[in-house]
Amino acid sequence: MANGKGKQDKDDRHKAIPTSRVSRFGRMARMAGGVAGGMLAEGTRQLRAGKRPKARDMLMTPANARRVADQLATMRGAAMKVGQILSMDTGDFLPRELADILARLRSDARYMPPAQLEKVMSEAYGEDWASLFYGFEPTPLAAASIGQVHRATSPDGRHIVLKVQYPGVAASIDSDVDNIASLLRMSGLLPSDLDIKPLLEDAKRQLKDEADYHKEAEFLRAFGEVLGDDERFILPEVVPELTRQTVLPMTYVSGSPIDSVIDLPQAERDRVMSALVELMLMELFELRMVQTDPNFANYQYRRKTGEIVLLDFGATRHFKAGFVNNYKRLAKAAIAGDRDRVAAAAEKLGYAVGDADSEYRALVLELFLLALEPLCFDGDYDFAASDMARNMSALGEEISNFRDFWQAPPTDAVYFHRKLGGMFMLASRLKARVNVHQLIQRWL
Repeated sequence: MANGKGKQDKDDRHKAIPTSRVSRFGRMARMAGGVAGGMLAEGTRQLRAGKRPKARDMLMTPANARRVADQLATMRGAAMKVGQILSMDTGDFLPRELADILARLRSDARYMPPAQLEKVMSEAYGEDWASLFYGFEPTPLAAASIGQVHRATSPDGRHIVLKVQYPGVAASIDSDVDNIASLLRMSGLLPSDLDIKPLLEDAKRQLKDEADYHKEAEFLRAFGEVLGDDERFILPEVVPELTRQTVLPMTYVSGSPIDSVIDLPQAERDRVMSALVELMLMELFELRMVQTDPNFANYQYRRKTGEIVLLDFGATRHFKAGFVNNYKRLAKAAIAGDRDRVAAAAEKLGYAVGDADSEYRALVLELFLLALEPLCFDGDYDFAASDMARNMSALGEEISNFRDFWQAPPTDAVYFHRKLGGMFMLASRLKARVNVHQLIQRWL
């Protein structure tokens, strides 16, 4: 029985990726239909039990959660990425149940079957592509929304990894983003009065950049130059002669999962997390070039040397000077505890903070101050002991009741807060203590 189950699990992760627009739309249409059918069945069940069914209760069933997450995970690409963006970046504006559904997508990627992998590699290098690499491992090390990673040996004998893009991902970005947003609304999963069009349009641009592995190679080289003399970090190196639009070869850098640091003494956990927070601040305020994907899998740790391995620069984003300067104003105002200045800075960033003296405005400002609490605390902030995330979730629930004020957050802020939230989540996971207040002073 155990062997059979293992085989089934493996097969489930090995499903072919739909590549045409028709087949991808068909999958999303079936998802919406399945959700609607699930709602009808749940409503009928509750009526028979003598209950008066609520739409929200009928919608957010475990079965519907599986339908949405499984379909998006199978499609990968933009469909999966939109789910990730919505869950991480608009979680305070969406029903908690939907955020939970979409959050499953962060770790539920599946990989290509051998036939599809063979086709992608042949298109990139020619039919004799296997002769270019020694010991190519067909089972990927990792799989994500855009591509999967394989180990191999380069012609010059170096141990490398190949990031191989899923077929059809780049060509389907526009249609996937539009279709998934429409179908989420049709199924009732996305509030009809929440305008996320600016966020989705920017997501299209960002995803197209992520699907261009030549651009990712440029970002990797740029970070390598900046951090080349920093002994705290180590990055893979691009193999330029083997780089293609859909395949990115890099030197293999070994490491343990970043959350393995939890087993180390407090001082080392604090050092590692302080380095990552400082890097994040440098990315925004100095480089104006931020790796915006805080997935824990993008960070590893080398126990022998204490080095932090930095991986995956596909989601790197340039930020305009105006945004960075306004964010400095926001940070300074938060540190000073000046709510009027926080409101002014937030409005300059593009947030809707409501009328003066309104309950909505008070809640939004409280949310900002909570999100920036580690910056404001003058000392080592204990992320493990913090109830920041729980308090923010509760405030988000209150804010969601003010439907007339719902508005998608400014896109640059969305991407940076994605990184900021991810770093703070990692700090909490590692039970780290970080003097964020001291670290940020360098740029204020």
